[in-house]
Amino acid sequence: MTWMVTGGAGYIGAHVARALLDSGMKTVVVDDLSSGFAGFVPDGAVFVQADIRDKNALIEAMLTHGVTGVIHVAGFKYAGVSVQRPLHTYTQNVTGTVILLEAMHEAKVDQIVFSSSAAVFGTPDVDLVTEDTAKDPLSPYGESKLIGEWLLRDQAVASGLRHTSLRYFNVVGSGDPDVYDTSPHNLFPLVFEALVAGKTPRINGTDYPTPDGTNVRDYVHVADIAAAHVAAARRLEAKEAIESAYNLGSGNGLSVAEIMTAIASVTGIDFIPDAAPRRPGDPPRIVANGDLAARDLDWKMRHTAEEMVQSAWDARLRAEKTGAAQGSAE
Repeated sequence: MTWMVTGGAGYIGAHVARALLDSGMKTVVVDDLSSGFAGFVPDGAVFVQADIRDKNALIEAMLTHGVTGVIHVAGFKYAGVSVQRPLHTYTQNVTGTVILLEAMHEAKVDQIVFSSSAAVFGTPDVDLVTEDTAKDPLSPYGESKLIGEWLLRDQAVASGLRHTSLRYFNVVGSGDPDVYDTSPHNLFPLVFEALVAGKTPRINGTDYPTPDGTNVRDYVHVADIAAAHVAAARRLEAKEAIESAYNLGSGNGLSVAEIMTAIASVTGIDFIPDAAPRRPGDPPRIVANGDLAARDLDWKMRHTAEEMVQSAWDARLRAEKTGAAQGSAE
């Protein structure tokens, strides 16, 4: 088995590539390094620097390395920014997925695990989101991920493509000290960068209809997310029954304020966050039921909140110590 990971030089994709290699599966990473880093690509993986909109490069990589399946992680992932850059978001996430599927069809690669998102649900009117909860994305990013799921569904009807979509919730932590979240928009790196610079972190929105006024999210460890991708790939390879989509959530929500408290405890830096306005496209609460993924993909929460913070902080400190700290481009 040889699996291609698009976006495999990014934070999540690099963890997926490592998990594949650790499970004994040959791995090909495709990334244009627009927001990923060559240093994140694990030893043992074949690295192809290419844009996923370059169909010929994708076909060549698939045929040259005998790719049997694709884990599609590449894309523009910033929900808030997508409100200001909708065309860019659709070009990266929708056009890119169309071209990838065309390349797969021409190279006769017929199985794919798609990196979807909790953003497809928008602001759900239920306490616990299931796979069947109504889809009502609030941002071009969320819309692009829902369209991606539709593209897989329709291509499956047309060509027999075997597929599943994994809907991430808030991915945090580090499963490898050499890989950490470099996003300029995600909570953990925003807080860490502020602390490293001696500044006070801020909370975007303190007037949400939640118990403490801050967003409630379903925080999941990136290593657990990566393990679910491997399980999905193996299930596809074995031609076992698989759902079209799985929620990768814990079933428990933590508020941003609660995360701030955990970060202060882990880092030993006492701070009171500054209050800032809400970010466009951010729903007040989104927490998911992960029972289907637990049934089929050995999904489980293997890390506590403190362990998630600790692993992320340790990786960030290591990057600072080694001079590898870097911001992510958009």
